[in-house]
Amino acid sequence: MFNMYLLVSFISGLMMSIGLIISGMINPKKVIGFLDMFGSFDPTLAFVMAGALGVAFIGYRIVGSSKPLLCECFDLPKKNKIDIPLIVGAAIFGIGWGMAGFCPGPAIVGVGLGLPKAVVFVGAMLTGMFPAKRIFMRS
Repeated sequence: MFNMYLLVSFISGLMMSIGLIISGMINPKKVIGFLDMFGSFDPTLAFVMAGALGVAFIGYRIVGSSKPLLCECFDLPKKNKIDIPLIVGAAIFGIGWGMAGFCPGPAIVGVGLGLPKAVVFVGAMLTGMFPAKRIFMRS
């Protein structure tokens, strides 16, 4: 049975992966260069982020005035306050991104391309997800 939702999901993921490759987001040296404000700063990823913000801005405007084609409703975050878990999670994310040069999306693309550093990163990320889930299930 043909599933349009799966096809659109696959195409979206493929487009995202290609965008991450073209933008250099899967290259840890480029990412670390972007984060190194006082060393060999490379501002090119700021343009990638600005483009992503532009697309997100348009997307959120569409969400407010329409219904998705392949789902009943848009699945938006319900939580909108800044709290300790958000701050701690953002700090862990930023520290990991700065140390490894990967964030989850580009790392998964890197695994698909067979990049050894991405495989190590994703392994560590998955290993860290289990204790984090247990900690937050208690809260």
